[in-house]
Amino acid sequence: MRNEALEYLAVRPDGVYVDATTGLGGHTAAIAERLTTGFVIALDRDRESLELARRSTETWAERIRFAQASFSEMRQALSGLGLERVEGIVADLGVSRYQLTEPDRGFSLAAAGPLDMRMDRSRGVTAAELADTTSERELADILFYLGEERRARRIARAIVRARPIRDTLHLAQVVEKAAPRTGRLHPATLTFMALRRAVNREVEELKALLETAPELTAGGGRFVVISFMSLEDRQVKEAFRELVRQGRAQSLTRRVIAPGEEEIRANPASRSAKLRAVEME
Repeated sequence: MRNEALEYLAVRPDGVYVDATTGLGGHTAAIAERLTTGFVIALDRDRESLELARRSTETWAERIRFAQASFSEMRQALSGLGLERVEGIVADLGVSRYQLTEPDRGFSLAAAGPLDMRMDRSRGVTAAELADTTSERELADILFYLGEERRARRIARAIVRARPIRDTLHLAQVVEKAAPRTGRLHPATLTFMALRRAVNREVEELKALLETAPELTAGGGRFVVISFMSLEDRQVKEAFRELVRQGRAQSLTRRVIAPGEEEIRANPASRSAKLRAVEME
């Protein structure tokens, strides 16, 4: 939803903007292309993604500042650049194509790889450590609450019995045997998503983003979020509603914005995307 995100961000040529989830640099490049004297701060907690984004956006290098930072570190990242406020912030909460297609990252259940799933591989526990050391009850809670997996108890029991989990394919096979396919999705899809969210503390990080970004956005500036999961969209919706209730912002999307048919045909993964935006008072 690059076009929609840029429309709601309303980029000014002389403004300063933050792409809080740079990934491979798609939104960063689109913002930089619209700037003249302004610049965009490209943030991501994944150092490897930042390096790929740096290469893919070389055309606009003078208009981009790169920094490795999670949502909870955004304020420090801006302060390090001598900034207190910016004209707009955009965050695309989807996992980047690089993370999903690189087996070594451990996000994909389609190819064998280490069960890592950390967006920042320099710190934190891996998904393998989580799967191998968490109690069955706690593991079931992770799958149910972070993945909305209805078969969480059955899957958690199977994972505990199969320990140690060797790699991504081993985990996918364990889950598929415990909870066979009932629809279009691979049976392990929600398990992988739940573990990824737990490893990267995505609920806590999104909460930090929703609290910090409005404080860092100048009056008249825009805050745009694209989510892909109902759990995330609900969190964004409630936070934006509270900003409006407090008189700190006005809603720009009274109804959630979804991708058009043309984009869905070109990029089926965008089907579940939801965009919400507010303008700060």
